Amino acid sequence: MNAATGNVKVAVIGAGYWGKNLVRNFHSLGALKSVCDSDPNTLAGFQRQYPGVCGASTVKEVLDDPEVNAVAIATPAETHYSLAVACLEAGKAVYVEKPLCLNVDDGEKLLKLAVDKKTILMVGHLLQYHPAVIALKKLVHGGELGRLQYIYSNRLNLGKIRTEENILWSFAPHDISVILSLTRQTPDSVASFGSYFLHKTIADVTLSNLTFPSGVSAHIFVNWLHPFKEQKLVVVGDRKMAVFNDMEPEEKLLLYPHVINWRGGVPVPDKKEAIKVELEKTEPLENECRSFIRAVETGVPPFTDGREGLDVLRVLTACQASMEQGGRVISLARHAQGHEEKADHFVHETSVVDDGCRIGAGTKIWHFSHVLKGSVVGGKCNIGQNVVIGPNVTVGNGCKIQNNVSVYEGVTLEDDVFCGPSMVFTNVMNPRSHIARKSEYKATLVKKGATIGANATIVCGITLGSFCFIGAGAVVIRDVPDHALMVGNPAVQKGWMCHCGVKLAFRKEKAVCGACGTRYTHKKGAVSPAP
Repeated sequence: MNAATGNVKVAVIGAGYWGKNLVRNFHSLGALKSVCDSDPNTLAGFQRQYPGVCGASTVKEVLDDPEVNAVAIATPAETHYSLAVACLEAGKAVYVEKPLCLNVDDGEKLLKLAVDKKTILMVGHLLQYHPAVIALKKLVHGGELGRLQYIYSNRLNLGKIRTEENILWSFAPHDISVILSLTRQTPDSVASFGSYFLHKTIADVTLSNLTFPSGVSAHIFVNWLHPFKEQKLVVVGDRKMAVFNDMEPEEKLLLYPHVINWRGGVPVPDKKEAIKVELEKTEPLENECRSFIRAVETGVPPFTDGREGLDVLRVLTACQASMEQGGRVISLARHAQGHEEKADHFVHETSVVDDGCRIGAGTKIWHFSHVLKGSVVGGKCNIGQNVVIGPNVTVGNGCKIQNNVSVYEGVTLEDDVFCGPSMVFTNVMNPRSHIARKSEYKATLVKKGATIGANATIVCGITLGSFCFIGAGAVVIRDVPDHALMVGNPAVQKGWMCHCGVKLAFRKEKAVCGACGTRYTHKKGAVSPAP
């Protein structure tokens, strides 16, 4: 893999409906080496339009070209797997248009092959590179909207209608990708409904419902029989609401400070004027192509890498299975195991899991622990000795809860949270033994990838940002930003941490992790990965 800027030479395979846009952008970025298409007239047209660009009529010509070290695949979805395998085997970095492929087994093989070959595998989830979505993610992950409650996405059009794939596989991957990145969680279940008007077996309209361990619910409505184009994403938090409307020429992202107040036991909306969010003036596809080039140059995977593409593929296949069964609710953990029986997990004989709890596949619960009623524990978690979870607690996927930790009601752990030995959560601000205060529990949210050190105390009613790092013995009494390093009593910020757990050193608002190479920016008191 080349590391020097300017050494990336891309071949675009498939220069039709969408491929021509990739050709345009890679050429404008100075990285286009060749165009591969079976139509000689198409090739001739591109070579006239872009003098100096090579034309290839077969994929073998691309694979045999030693100057080509990166390939962008924009062919029908059923060809993605075989073409990506051939390119990865040849040692080329691969960008493949959505979806990654058509089944999870093939997706896992592609991911493993990319790792074995030590090269880049990227999926074209274009919406992730839209300036409005980039800004929206910063608002959500920075806590501006508060705790997420509901997401609604619709993608409607009367445009290109495909016969090789249904509307779910054609339109929904973009929306699923963004929703997964906003929630930073894997859904615990999906349900999808389809309508068939033009073809008996190809859905033209689908409505999918995703439920997440944190309690967030998301709806995705896609339709290619709509009289006009509409692309809208609504994100509702308990503090504010945001609307991304891609059809608006100027006000694409609006922030609504609406809140719901309870008066006399009745919820009453308090509406506010919308606030326009200023966006960078960049083209999403240019951002996406630039991200691929940067990944090839540096070896650092983009945020729509093969693993992210595989996550989206798992949700897509579960939605498809639900649709084929008339909208039946599909458990992601059970569906991933290929059956509808109890998900595989381990519970030590000395531990207790109350009836009605849900434990994800691959989770291990060790000695003398107790999961109380109403609790949900995600997949591939490791629950240590003498741990109490619940009641009514949600723990995301991939979490590690070490010995002697109690995760009380009101606490929510997103995916990949680490709770060190004997750290403490609270859920009441002013406890008294003789006064019941169950109605006064304060919610605590621990976001994706956060680490809490041994013997730390987390006072209730706050949010710990994604990938933050709480030092051993710290006492945290207020919200913690994403990636922040907190130590002391009361805890104060002492720097910023990479998602891999290494402290960052910023220079002029920029930092590069010395361990994994991830790039970060520091603006207005917030740190986030560079797009």
